[in-house]
Amino acid sequence: MPSSRRHPRYLWAALLILIALLTASCYPDNPQSTFDTSGPVAQSQLVLFYWIFWAAVFVFIVVGTILMYITIKFRRRPGDPDPPQTHGNTPLEIGWTIAPTLILAIVAVPTVITIFDNLNSPDPEALTVDVIGHQWWFEFRYPHPDGESTIVSANELHIPVGEVVNITLDSKDVLHSFWIPKLAGKVDLVPGNKNRMWIQADEAGEYRGQCAEFCGVAHALMRFRVFAKPRSDFDEWLVAEASQAEDPIEPLAQQGKALFEGNKAQCWSCHTVGGSSKSRGQVGPSLTHVSSRSQLAAGVIENTQQNLRQWIEDPQSIKQGTTMFRDAKIYSDPNRKLSDAELSALVAYIQTLK
Repeated sequence: MPSSRRHPRYLWAALLILIALLTASCYPDNPQSTFDTSGPVAQSQLVLFYWIFWAAVFVFIVVGTILMYITIKFRRRPGDPDPPQTHGNTPLEIGWTIAPTLILAIVAVPTVITIFDNLNSPDPEALTVDVIGHQWWFEFRYPHPDGESTIVSANELHIPVGEVVNITLDSKDVLHSFWIPKLAGKVDLVPGNKNRMWIQADEAGEYRGQCAEFCGVAHALMRFRVFAKPRSDFDEWLVAEASQAEDPIEPLAQQGKALFEGNKAQCWSCHTVGGSSKSRGQVGPSLTHVSSRSQLAAGVIENTQQNLRQWIEDPQSIKQGTTMFRDAKIYSDPNRKLSDAELSALVAYIQTLK
């Protein structure tokens, strides 16, 4: 078969594949689909989307129909003379100025209402969580049950189901954007300028979150998860999260703690472990209860023993650009490179942090 005949088939096949991919990306069951809402904020934003979408469809159909009619009705035919030359049409110009203005005014009403509803929390006294963006992970700060201190976690946001949760947003470095597609639209995290939003999960479960503002080489891997649970379960989690890390009992884990707080691995210089007199680093996430989290590296890999070992041994192979060991020259300096036995000890200790 000549190649000229095969090309249309390839084009049709490519078009069908493209349509299938676009359809799949909008399918409600997708973990980050905005068409399967689970909270009032996301629901109001979906309703607003439909208002704007159908307004755009209406404009497209009307303009497209008029354009097709004019193109067919007044097309030039053989032997036709030049048409009369005119300059402007006042009634028509007034009409196509007023019509878009009316459409925009109609769309503006639900838009303004939705913006104010999503900005102003229906319960200002509800639980407030501070979200701080870092390259490339999210820090979450909860009020301590004692009312005097703060509970710090990372990359996994726990909230009570069916309740309003107020969120303040800030950034330690560059612009980030906080986005939980099924619960709420994206809001930027701006250094030195706190933004606010509120969310509510109507159903218990796990929700995917993502940074939605390009923030560097690992932007696409800056993920997080939201766990909505009954109030009693949330309170239990909060109490457990407020507790300090216990000293390890197993000898291997004890050796790992010595490495963690020693000058060879120097994990203490970047990470905090509650209860440790030395581990007070603020560069990386708090590791006080890291082993109770389901994910590592801001949602990139599952929290398993093998993945934890690989993350410590070569984090750049999992998340390029991460600051972990990036400047420490731990691989180029033979005096600082961790042996297999030391890696095993470090992993054993970190896995006790629950």
